Amino acid sequence: MRPPVSRARALRTVLIGWLGSALAVAAAAQVAPGSEQSAAYSGLFAAAQRGDGAALATALAAKADVGARDPQGRTPLHVATFARQREAIRALVRAGADLGAMENDRYDAVTIAAVADDEETLRVLLSLGASAKLVTSRYDGTALIAAAHLGHDGVVRQLIAAGAPLDHVNNLHWTALIEAVVLGDGGSRHVATLRALLAAGANPQLTDREGRTPLQLARSRGYAEMVRWLEQAGAK
Repeated sequence: MRPPVSRARALRTVLIGWLGSALAVAAAAQVAPGSEQSAAYSGLFAAAQRGDGAALATALAAKADVGARDPQGRTPLHVATFARQREAIRALVRAGADLGAMENDRYDAVTIAAVADDEETLRVLLSLGASAKLVTSRYDGTALIAAAHLGHDGVVRQLIAAGAPLDHVNNLHWTALIEAVVLGDGGSRHVATLRALLAAGANPQLTDREGRTPLQLARSRGYAEMVRWLEQAGAK
């Protein structure tokens, strides 16, 4: 008969699984243009990268393609978002840039700003009509899930206010609430993220692929403050 698995060994197995998932997510994270690529940009891409209003105006007046793509599938709008060039974003959108366009790893501008914890650029994008509801990334997630994973609580609050789907389940079978726990550190920003999600009505009973609720996951990780808030919200 196989000997029973010890509690410590079982916990190690769970933690290894979490770590592997976290590393997989990190490995597939969005990639900003590098210094060499930025230096090689020309035309609308270079103007967007630098936030050069005059060059942008010249390129747009010459009917430059606002939907053009670099080798990673980034449009000038993606490039401007990575570079936090908010006036360039406004100019590109006025010229017809697609706010929902996705680059090769399926990130849109909203998710790019969310992952960067760039609240001001996110505010600009949302004010211009960008959607917080798109399914993005190779994980079939959302900007809200990405921000919850990283503990970007201010971004999370903006996305909630913009109507982001609270209970979307990605292809890892995680919601934003679950990611705040399993990929978070239990610190103040992840706790604030969890509280914002609960206050907005995120469902604390949804489980991961193994049937574990956010409360069970928080308890197993020793995240006492998360446990307290989940219990207050009626989590099981």
